[in-house]
Amino acid sequence: MMKKILAILLGIVAHNAFSQNFSQYVNPFIGTGGHGHTFPGAIVPFGMVQLSPDTRVDGSWDGCGGYHYSDSVIYGFSHTHLNGTGVSDYGDIMLMPTMGNPSLNNQEYSSKFSHKNEKAAAGFYSVKLDKNNIDVRLTTTKRVGYHEYTFNSAGNANIILDLNHRDKLLEGEVKIIDDKTIEVFRRSEAWATSQYIYARIEFSKPMKISKKNVNGKQESNLFTGTKLALAFSANVKKGEKISVKVAISPTGYEGAGKNMLAEGKSNDFENIKKQAVADWDKELSKIEVKSNDTDKLAVFYTAMYHVFTQPNINMDVDGKYRGRDNKFHTANGFDYYSVFSLWDTFRAAHPLMTLIDRKRTADFINTFIKQYEQGGKLPVWELASNETECMIGYHSVSVIADAMAKGIQGFDYEKAFEASKNSAMLDIFGLNAYKQNNYISIDDEHESVSKTVEYAYDDWCIAQMAKILGKKEDYQYFMKRSQNWKNLYNPKNGFMQPRKNGNWYEPFDPREVNNNYTEGNSWHYSYSVQQDIPGLIAAHGGKEKFEQFIDAIFSAPDKTTGREQVDITGLMGQYAQGNEPSHHIAYLYNYVDKPGKTDAKIKYILDNFYKNTPDGLIGNEDCGQMSAWYILSTMGIYSVTPGLPEWETTTPYFDEVKIHLEDGTIRTITKNTGRTELKKLGFENVKYFKDYKYDELTASPVIAADRIFDINTKVAITPLNPKDKMYYMTMDENDANVRKTFKPYKEPFIITKTTQVSAYAERNGEKSSIVTANFNRRPNHWNITINSTTTPQYTANGKLALIDGINGDVNWRKGEWHGYQGQIFEAIIDMNSPQQINKLSSTYLQDSRAWILMPKKVEYYVSMNGKDFILLKTVDNTIDPKDEKVQIKDFSADILPTETRYIKVKAYPFGKLPEWHQGAGGDAYIFIDEISVK
Repeated sequence: MMKKILAILLGIVAHNAFSQNFSQYVNPFIGTGGHGHTFPGAIVPFGMVQLSPDTRVDGSWDGCGGYHYSDSVIYGFSHTHLNGTGVSDYGDIMLMPTMGNPSLNNQEYSSKFSHKNEKAAAGFYSVKLDKNNIDVRLTTTKRVGYHEYTFNSAGNANIILDLNHRDKLLEGEVKIIDDKTIEVFRRSEAWATSQYIYARIEFSKPMKISKKNVNGKQESNLFTGTKLALAFSANVKKGEKISVKVAISPTGYEGAGKNMLAEGKSNDFENIKKQAVADWDKELSKIEVKSNDTDKLAVFYTAMYHVFTQPNINMDVDGKYRGRDNKFHTANGFDYYSVFSLWDTFRAAHPLMTLIDRKRTADFINTFIKQYEQGGKLPVWELASNETECMIGYHSVSVIADAMAKGIQGFDYEKAFEASKNSAMLDIFGLNAYKQNNYISIDDEHESVSKTVEYAYDDWCIAQMAKILGKKEDYQYFMKRSQNWKNLYNPKNGFMQPRKNGNWYEPFDPREVNNNYTEGNSWHYSYSVQQDIPGLIAAHGGKEKFEQFIDAIFSAPDKTTGREQVDITGLMGQYAQGNEPSHHIAYLYNYVDKPGKTDAKIKYILDNFYKNTPDGLIGNEDCGQMSAWYILSTMGIYSVTPGLPEWETTTPYFDEVKIHLEDGTIRTITKNTGRTELKKLGFENVKYFKDYKYDELTASPVIAADRIFDINTKVAITPLNPKDKMYYMTMDENDANVRKTFKPYKEPFIITKTTQVSAYAERNGEKSSIVTANFNRRPNHWNITINSTTTPQYTANGKLALIDGINGDVNWRKGEWHGYQGQIFEAIIDMNSPQQINKLSSTYLQDSRAWILMPKKVEYYVSMNGKDFILLKTVDNTIDPKDEKVQIKDFSADILPTETRYIKVKAYPFGKLPEWHQGAGGDAYIFIDEISVK
């Protein structure tokens, strides 16, 4: 044991001695333009503080990191930022230096700036604010941000503290400790619904409050409320500097104070800056790249920098942290982190960490376990001790399985497995249907295809944990679940296709971006069987046909159809390097014995989609995933299947790469390094565990018929595997008290009533799950004409969906509603003959956050000839547009008995979204499902 400890210590010493000046190559401006969503400010590896300028105060897409290179105005410098995400969270504790009479209006205290007077480097940022000729320099430690403001004119200097910056302030507090010290509390809401941050701010010069904007309580030294902005002012001489130190904490003022004592004692800005650079050099030196191309070195080491930007340490220096239960805990023996963009980072960022940072990987997993213990489940997309539930899957299990498979120690394997199994057995986000039916249909949950295939991969990961722990039954259960992708694989076209009401969903276009997929389309998800590529190849009919299918994604038209999806960028055909579901696809050529094709595609991407420019990232950085793909691919390796202790390979990009592992050993890669050596790089001595036998999944059959029919319809049941036998059962309104059993299916049959059809397939004694479909005889024989244009994504099952007697539910993403944007909805029903009516109703949905609002009013008209309409009734809306509860409302009108043949319904949209809405200026939607007449 002592020898082992000594070896580790010697390795650490050797590594520290090796640290080189790789930070010189870091260009923090990479990704700040285009759609990279990065920020250029001062950070240290995995630090709590991200001290950066904010050029955007709204929630705009390309302002998610707070800064965009195309901007020319700085509003201030805040201490927390997200690296390359899709939401504009954070931006906490914003300070801004100004001169003269202070203003608390951000349009007035903001300043123009020029990129000529701006510099960003690892651990450092500086800029000249043109408005008042103020030079700003920023650096940081893990928990303390250091500001240095040089006022180049004499006069009244101000430092603005605005707590209303960026995300919504729920409550705030500013305590005046003395004329050089204040304490600040901010609780805010955006993506994280309740984010706590405390700060201790120390000025180098006595400051007095010269202006305040407070809508809460004011005392002599305390200001509280939900609108807080204060100006601190002092007279300065020309060229005088004011330094500001800001220690932050997620737990309280005491934590911020301790963090200040530990990391904020120094008044030597240059020394702190040098320490930040040293911190970066230590981390960046883990991979030593040789190249004569300085641009390529900049791209590589900036990629390392972006990977090491997060997750962020989220505990005080004494280990105290705010848990998922909003209570305080102390981390013993590990560091507690936050910001886990796991849908992105499980693919490359975390596998990279298993190679070069095994200790921190164990800390991440210990954090996961604590979040499970304190919050009831593993993190999905955790932010500031909040679970945002953004994206899909339960990809913490991928990180855990990968660590266990690669022999990483330092966390409780049994507890990690318990937490993983818990995530897989919940009844949320379609998991209940997934467990019962072995796939998710459109009827069950939106994004059904993506959720099915990603849950299946995660289940395989849990099975690998069970195998390592000797849990045979769990292994067999989750290995069978990991095959659930087979239920959405359409053997006729080779795509992962959504199913609805037991049948394939039609019309089907693999290029269409819609609510059946997560940030993508069928092209992107039809290769997402990372856990069983050989099985996917076999389903396609062998290697040659699967090779053709990989070729097809790269040769397909490079335009998507359906919904506009800003995440889908970097298109090569339908392959999208700018978004994560595509990231493993080029490596699949290795599985069909065509590594040369992998090499060609990877080299093209490396050459063309990563550049040493502000728009040098082809898509969102996504907390390091985009960069981790680059790092691994340049080294000639990639983890197609995290949880399997081996890499897929390609030709290394650089002349030489040296990887410094934590045990003190060095692995050297050159362009001549063989694929066999690359495949096991860093995991040469990993122990493999013997597989148990498990059952093969029998896929559920497809039931096809007209969902809504007039007199009768033919029902056909088709197996997904021609070797399967099929059994079926029907139930109509006359069968309520009749005991029915399944019988062999031989040929299509006719139904004439509203009927439920159930079926299953069987092969070698293994039954599929039962698939059920409902076919409804029309409740009327009316016709409907719609004089408005539906949004292409929201057409339900055609125009008859509005009069079919089937009501949509609150999950509008399942596709049962008609959606209309920026227009009056108008429809005319022809009942084919005069009828006496006494009640009219139409049903609408509101999901304010999704831009779907109740109509302002609904008008009902009648006519005997279909041309001359008389207004019978107007029903006004009574639901507040600010009400974010997803809800359904019937706009009903009782009328005197009236004879008519035609009924017209007009619903008036809310109009432009107001200033209080995140989508301000956009057109609201009307969502309507059922029009009923009595």
